[in-house]
Amino acid sequence: MEVEKNGGQEIEAPKNITIKGILGLLMANTDANGDAKRALAGYLSRNLPYELAPDDVYVTAGCTQAIEIALSIINRPGANILLPRPGFPIYGLCAAFRHLEARYFDLLPEKGWEVDLSAVENLADHNTVAMVIINPGNPCGSVYTYQHLKEIAETAKRLGTLVIADEVYGHLAFGANPFVPMGVFGSLTPVLTLGSMSKRWLVPGWRLGWLVTNDPDGSLKSPKFVERLKKYCDICGGPATFIQVGTQDICYIF
Repeated sequence: MEVEKNGGQEIEAPKNITIKGILGLLMANTDANGDAKRALAGYLSRNLPYELAPDDVYVTAGCTQAIEIALSIINRPGANILLPRPGFPIYGLCAAFRHLEARYFDLLPEKGWEVDLSAVENLADHNTVAMVIINPGNPCGSVYTYQHLKEIAETAKRLGTLVIADEVYGHLAFGANPFVPMGVFGSLTPVLTLGSMSKRWLVPGWRLGWLVTNDPDGSLKSPKFVERLKKYCDICGGPATFIQVGTQDICYIF
C-alpha cells in the first residue's frame, strides 16, 4: 500500500486495483449469488431422486448465456455436438461461433416429435461431446415421456457423451405427458440442465437463468472441469444482484 496525502490527511492507496477486488468490496455485505444457488438447488431437487448442492448450480444472465457457457466449456479442437431439428437456432449460432461442428438429428412428427435415436447413433463418433435435448420442445411443444427420456440417457451412455437438457419450458406441460426433468437420469449419463425464470414465472425481462450439473456419480466434478466452469461464469458475469436476492422467494411461488 502507498500512502498519499489528500487535504492534509494521509490515505492508503493500493498499488494494484482489480475489478475482482472492487466487486468484492461492493458485494461484501451480501451473498446474493449464494442465496440464488441455494434456492435453485432446493427448487430443482424437488423432482429428482437425489439432492442438488448449491455448488451444482451456476446462475446466468438468462438461458442464452447458459447455452453459450455450456457449449464453450465442452468444446475442444475437432469436437462436434448433436442438435435437434427442428430446434432452437441459438445452439447452431453458438456452435458456429465457437467453431464447434453441429450435426443435426431429426425429430419424428409421427411419434410426437421424439428423438430419432438411430440417427443419433449414426451421427455420433469419438469427437461427439454432447447431444442437446429440448424438453418441453421448442418449437414443436412436445413433452417427452419418462420412457423416451430414459432411452435418450441410455443412448448417451452407450455413446459416452453427456446430455445438455434445455428445460426453459419445464413444467409448462398441458397434455397427457407430465414434465420429467432429464436430471432424473443423471446416474445413467451426465446431464447439464439449462433453464430460466422467464417462461414459467412470466418475467422475461429479468434475465435470470441457470446451468446445473446433474451428476450424482461425480463424473463432471473433476477439478479441471469445475474450475473452467467457474472461471467462465466469472468472466461472463450474471444477472442483477437484486434479482438474485429475490430468487429464494420466487422459487416458492410455484
